[in-house]
Amino acid sequence: MKQRLALLAVAGLMSSTAHAQVEVQWWHSMGGALGEWVNDLAKDFNASQKDYKIVPTFKGSYDESMTAAIAAFRAGNAPHILQVFEVGTATMMASKGAIKPVAEVMKEAGQKFDPGAYVPAVAGYYTAPNGQMLSFPFNSSTPVFHYNKDALKAAGLDPNKPPTTWPEVALAAAKLKASGHKCPYTSSWISWTQLESFSAWHNTLFATKNNGFGGLDTRLAFNTPLHVRHIENLANMAQQGLFVYKGRGNKADAVFVSGECAMMTGSSALYGNVKRNGKFDYGIGTLPYYPDVPGAPQNTVIGGASLWVMSGKKAPEYKGVAAFFAYLSQPEVAAKSHQRTGYLPVTKASFELTDKSGFYKENPGTDVSVTQMIRKTTDKSRGVRLGNFVQIRTIIDEELEGVWAGKKGAKEALDTAITRGNEQLERFQKAQK
Repeated sequence: MKQRLALLAVAGLMSSTAHAQVEVQWWHSMGGALGEWVNDLAKDFNASQKDYKIVPTFKGSYDESMTAAIAAFRAGNAPHILQVFEVGTATMMASKGAIKPVAEVMKEAGQKFDPGAYVPAVAGYYTAPNGQMLSFPFNSSTPVFHYNKDALKAAGLDPNKPPTTWPEVALAAAKLKASGHKCPYTSSWISWTQLESFSAWHNTLFATKNNGFGGLDTRLAFNTPLHVRHIENLANMAQQGLFVYKGRGNKADAVFVSGECAMMTGSSALYGNVKRNGKFDYGIGTLPYYPDVPGAPQNTVIGGASLWVMSGKKAPEYKGVAAFFAYLSQPEVAAKSHQRTGYLPVTKASFELTDKSGFYKENPGTDVSVTQMIRKTTDKSRGVRLGNFVQIRTIIDEELEGVWAGKKGAKEALDTAITRGNEQLERFQKAQK
C-alpha cells in the first residue's frame, strides 16, 4: 500500500512538472476600472489554456512604469511585457537592445500575425520605417468631447447637440456659468488635447519632419498664429471662469466624473469610468475645431499605450507572450475590450463585430473615437513621434500653467516651450548617433 502511494506521489510530481506553466510577467499602468479590465484579460487568457500564466502587475503611472522597467532591464530582471504610453514610442524604438519587435516574437512562435488586420491609424504609429510592427497595439485612445447632458439641459442648452466648434464651446460655457456652474469646461492631458491633437485635427504640424516620423532632426512648430490664437482663447476663458484648469495628466477626469465640471476634452477611455461612476446623463461629442480653418476637421491622433516585448527572455516565454497577443487580437476579445473601456477597437474585425452587434446604436457617441481616427490621415496628421517626449510634455504643462494663471502671454509661453523642448530633441538626437 505504502509503495503504491509513493508511486502515485511520484507520478503526480512528474505530471505537475510536465505541465509546469510558463509564467509571463506583464507590467502595466492601469488603475481603477481599467485595472480590473487588465486583470480580467489575464484571468480569461489563463483559463483558456494550460501552458502559460500571465501575471499582471500595476507599476504606477506610465512615467513610473517606464522608469521602473528601464532600471529592471539594466539589472537583468525586466518583465516580459511592458505597457508603454504613446509618448514613449520613439524612446522604445531607439532602445534597440532592450526590445524584441512584436512581429519577430509572433513569427518565431509560429503565430499568425497580419499587421493589415489592425486599424491603420493605430498600427502605423507602432510600425518602424521598414514596415515592421514593433509593439502590440493594446489600449489606443483618442481625445473626445465629454459632456454632462443634465448640466447642459439645466443651462437651457440642447443636451443632444453638444458644441462642435471652439466658439460654440465658449458660448455653452458662458451659459453654464450663468446657470450657476462653477466649472463649465476643463481638459485633461493639455499637450495631447490642446496642441498635439489640436494640430492634427486642423491639419497643421506640431513638429517639423512630419511630426518626427521623418527623422530625428525634427523640431517643434506649435507657435503658429493658429496655435497662439487657440491658447489665447483658452486663456481668456480661464480668466472669465469658463475654462478651469485642474492639473496635469488626467487630473481633470475625476472632476468630470463627479459632476463638478460640465464639459471636458480628454481620452475616449474615460467612457468606462463615467458609465460606472457618473451619476448623470452622459454624452460624447467630437473634438471641437475652428470652422474657418481650411481642411478642419482632419483626424485626431492616437493616445493610450502599446505592449512592448523586452529582450533577453527564453523561447518558451516568448511563445507565451505570442499566445497572449494572439488571444487579445481575437475579434470577440478585442470587441469586448473596446466596448467595456472606450479604447479604440484595435482590429478592423473587432470594429465590424461591435458595429453589427448594435452597440454604437445603443450607446450613442461610443463610435466618435473610431470615426475621428479612421478618417484619411495626412503627413501632418498621422501622429506625433518624438524623442524625450515625456519631458517635452512636462515643459508644455509648465509654460501653459503660466498662461492659465494669467502670468504669461500665449505667444511667449509657446515660444519658450519650443525653445526648451527643442533642447530635449537635440539631446535625444545626439544620443542616437
